[in-house]
Amino acid sequence: MSLQAGLLRRTISPVSIVGMDAEIPAGGIVVVIDVIRAFTTAAVAFERGVTEIACAPSAEIGRGLRRLHPDRLLIGEVNGLKPADFDFGNSPFEMSTAQLDGRRLIQATSNGTLGLSRCPNPAALLAVSALNVGATARWIASNHADTPYTLICTGRTTEDWACARHLADLLEGSAPRRADLVTGIMDGAAEHDHHYARLPASERPDTSRDLSFCCDVDRSAFAMVGEVRKDHVVLAKVPC
Repeated sequence: MSLQAGLLRRTISPVSIVGMDAEIPAGGIVVVIDVIRAFTTAAVAFERGVTEIACAPSAEIGRGLRRLHPDRLLIGEVNGLKPADFDFGNSPFEMSTAQLDGRRLIQATSNGTLGLSRCPNPAALLAVSALNVGATARWIASNHADTPYTLICTGRTTEDWACARHLADLLEGSAPRRADLVTGIMDGAAEHDHHYARLPASERPDTSRDLSFCCDVDRSAFAMVGEVRKDHVVLAKVPC
């Protein structure tokens, strides 16, 4: 049975698509979206054999977690750039070439991992990018179809909102076009580039090698399901 057919046979709760400043009600399904680049990076890391990702709401909390767990790799960014003491940046391209099988990661980013931290008592918490948007819809339809859910766009640029609309359409039983999502991601990338062009060259993130990963819709057949801890969220890969 197709995802669309399965959803049409269920009672699907209305979708709420919000930004980072919205108040998130407790007890619902919360999906946090960061296409460029946090959760694209996380998805590629899981593809490369990572077993779990501890998502920290700030670089300092990420550093604290690594002091507690020195065997873990610390990845992410501050203002889009890799801090000198991080092992990798917030880059799916870097993840795609790294030796990660069996490793556990700590990820700290300005938007995506921060967004995960602001969800009080969810019935379920998920991280999504275009890579695993279809798998995320399947996971929600199979596990929580009748629970209200909120989609949080962590960025202000077009790509996260395009991904949210694509996911909402899947959950509501329609068949959104992948091409439309890719167009939204490319438009968002252009908005990022316009912003970066105002910065000194040394402060400009280079996302040129990451963009093809960010646009690779549905390449990852798993949801990224979060477990809320005291000061961070642990993501696990759940095949769907």
